Amino acid sequence: MRKKVTVVGGGFVGSTTAQRIVDHELADVVLTDILEGVPAGKALDMLESGPIQRTDSRAVGITTNAGDYRETANSDIVVITAGFPRKPGMSRDDLLKANFDVVKAVVEQVVKYSPNAILIMVTNPLDAMAQAAYKLSGFSKNRVMGMAGVLDSSRMSSFVAMELNVSVENVHSFVLGGHGDDMVPLARYSTVAGIPLPDLLPKEKIAAIVERTRKGGAEIVNLLKTGSAYYAPSAAAVEMVEAILKDKKKILPCAAYLEGEYGIKGVFVGVPVKLGARGIEQIIEVKLTPEENAALQKSANSVRELVNVIGV
Repeated sequence: MRKKVTVVGGGFVGSTTAQRIVDHELADVVLTDILEGVPAGKALDMLESGPIQRTDSRAVGITTNAGDYRETANSDIVVITAGFPRKPGMSRDDLLKANFDVVKAVVEQVVKYSPNAILIMVTNPLDAMAQAAYKLSGFSKNRVMGMAGVLDSSRMSSFVAMELNVSVENVHSFVLGGHGDDMVPLARYSTVAGIPLPDLLPKEKIAAIVERTRKGGAEIVNLLKTGSAYYAPSAAAVEMVEAILKDKKKILPCAAYLEGEYGIKGVFVGVPVKLGARGIEQIIEVKLTPEENAALQKSANSVRELVNVIGV
């Protein structure tokens, strides 16, 4: 029997995540959205691509405006992408509280119908929403995580590969911290074919790449005018899904609940973790310089400010 993944939110990120899971034949997918007919239409479209893509994974779409999540029952993984974008005149706190309400409603249904699922949070502000899902669900900390580090590291790797004119397969970037301007891209731990990045690029080039990585999401928003990134975010979520479903024991940067690691306690922060069938199976601690540690603590404090607003 194939595994089952529910993707909550049928927008660009959610539907592309569902499509990638189906195309890679990782699991059967349930796509949900509050818009009548939209998830069903998108899922049917995916299903009809199966004979061309040579995939037998099934996709179904359901409308959940009435809160009916029965079709999602017994999901192995639930990827939550649903939420509001920030609109003109909306403060950060307004957005935070609006998306907290969305996550709260979704998590209640997940707990009811898929009590053994692993939760992957994509809804922004991501680290705070992961914390909300963790507190609301009552799940063990290894079964709740946020997708951010994989995306931010991929962005950094893309910029490094472009700068050096090398294959992206040679580049492994390392980004810690929250998903935002306070993220901590670590050039010292980033490599190209095993060669440390500082051995290949001058400081000013690395600094420019770090800054572009931090502003990666905003750069795309500014280009699109309306909407935000979804190809790379969906690819990042699916890499996490695959690592869990295939029990790969793959080390990836994810938002995880820390209880003293890196000197941080009681908050979700992006760190390298080992992902396998049980979710986060190990948090990997690396040695940081005083400057790197200070940046990570600052990032954690930014997340803490957000979770204090919503009281989780």
